[in-house]
Amino acid sequence: MDFADILIHVHPTLSAEQRAKIEEALSGSKGVVSAHFSPAHPHVLTVAYDPEAAHAGQLLQIVREWDQVATMAGL
Repeated sequence: MDFADILIHVHPTLSAEQRAKIEEALSGSKGVVSAHFSPAHPHVLTVAYDPEAAHAGQLLQIVREWDQVATMAGL
């Protein structure tokens, strides 16, 4: 099984609680292996997932429940 990684940029003013909820929501999503914010850059979220089970656009939509202007960059 091959995994893919994406970076999602969120607004830097999201609270630690909001970031934790995003990580939890993504981690519970089908195909997601890990989702975590960078301790040094709290506006950067890295998501590792199985592209056969999840789609990057769907993962971004989950994040946009907390930040409507979140953007995605591939790795």
